[in-house]
Amino acid sequence: MSRITTENNETTKLAKGAQTRAAILDAALALSAQEGLDGLSLGMLALAMGMSKSGVFAHFGSLEELQCSVVREYHTRFEREIFGPALAAPRGLPRLLHMVAGWMGSTAQQGEASRLYGSLYISGAVEFDDRPGDVRDALAESVSIWMDAMRRAIAQSQQEGQLQSEVEPDQVLFELHGIILSLHYETRFLHGPQALLHATRALRSVLHRYAVDSGRDAPLIDAALAPLLSVSPPTPPVPHASSAVAASESALIS
Repeated sequence: MSRITTENNETTKLAKGAQTRAAILDAALALSAQEGLDGLSLGMLALAMGMSKSGVFAHFGSLEELQCSVVREYHTRFEREIFGPALAAPRGLPRLLHMVAGWMGSTAQQGEASRLYGSLYISGAVEFDDRPGDVRDALAESVSIWMDAMRRAIAQSQQEGQLQSEVEPDQVLFELHGIILSLHYETRFLHGPQALLHATRALRSVLHRYAVDSGRDAPLIDAALAPLLSVSPPTPPVPHASSAVAASESALIS
């Protein structure tokens, strides 16, 4: 076998390996959205992929490495779909609005975008908040990168004369992030049909309160938030039989 043929075979093998690894990560992201990072297992993933457990293991080496890879892939997709487009918006308030509205929209809408972009930063933090290790570090690093980007956008809004300069960027960030956390809880857990409307009103209120000239920037804020009001809320899951019975019994009692 010639050297060129050998090199071509090796290139093909590496390409197929990369494709298989990408497919495994894609399946792992979907499973993590349903089961959480902590609920992810090599056996579960092997079953979903129609592979052997050793075949999955060969691509990652350990469950922890698989979980870290899921976090990194999630972050890559989040940057591509949410952060990247926001950077194309003008500095200051337009960019900040794009970032926050993009995250809120992906959290509240139905389908894969909601499950992939709206929850892992939040659900992963709950799972690994007090568990030191590589997975927690990977999650914390990803969230910190995103928080730093939002903080810069807030500071730029102050530099552009859109948000009050005397307000600490961390205070604005805390309030905006709190709205997103509340939206996630209300939408993904309680399936509140008005959650996105309430979150949008809360976001508008915060930005108007910290605006240098709320009247001047009101059209910009309202235009950026308008698409959120057209997002259909996620469909609540069908209740378990025991839950349905409990609900009917509660109705009868009341």
